[in-house]
Amino acid sequence: MQTNAVANAQAAASTSVGGQRLAESFDTFLVLLTTQMKNQDPLSPMDSGDFTQQIVQMTGVEQQLLTNQLLKQLVGASGDGVADAVSLIGKQVRAATNEANLSDKSADWVFRLDREAQNVKVEVLDSKGGIVHVQAMENLQGGEHKFSWNGKNVLGAQLADGGAYTLRVTATDSAGATVGHNTFIEGLVRAVEQVDGQTFVTIGGSRALWQTISSIGLPPTTTTNSGGSNTPSNDSDDETPAQAA
Repeated sequence: MQTNAVANAQAAASTSVGGQRLAESFDTFLVLLTTQMKNQDPLSPMDSGDFTQQIVQMTGVEQQLLTNQLLKQLVGASGDGVADAVSLIGKQVRAATNEANLSDKSADWVFRLDREAQNVKVEVLDSKGGIVHVQAMENLQGGEHKFSWNGKNVLGAQLADGGAYTLRVTATDSAGATVGHNTFIEGLVRAVEQVDGQTFVTIGGSRALWQTISSIGLPPTTTTNSGGSNTPSNDSDDETPAQAA
């Protein structure tokens, strides 16, 4: 990434210098052209083809600089991860972020405790930092725990889909010492977009920077049961969602 940044900076500098020199040369060219036309011999004027050829040459240089600038932009987009992110569409990924969107009245996270925790408090915060849900748990083993929120606030009112919410986990052991943790979201990548020069991937109903993706896998397969309906097949270990104390 640093190599791409250096290359892009050098290309931008080169294009800028080239454009400045072209502008200076074009001004000089117009002065010379005007002087030639004023001082040409009326009895033996210059061939208009010479003027045309010089203008064509100047235009060709200008077009080349514009082409270089476009190529620089394309290289910059690739360097920002667009090409890499697009290859993730349709794959199961996990991103290291504590932010998820409320979609279909649900927002889901995975948090991993570094070790056993006697007391764990899970809070869901809205975009303004206000607490909309609180849940307490006890005696959780170290490792991963899935947490699913039904989109209802502390008053029991159902919140509208589409909002971004943050999961805040506070965990302590029996001695009151803080237990470290990490938070993730996971799901299928459905889209890729660039916003203000940053590349985002849509994971399920949530969005995350592509650089935060920590694992990539194949999408879940489906199997047909005796009743003829399709059900997802999950080869990973079953996990029980954390329950309120």
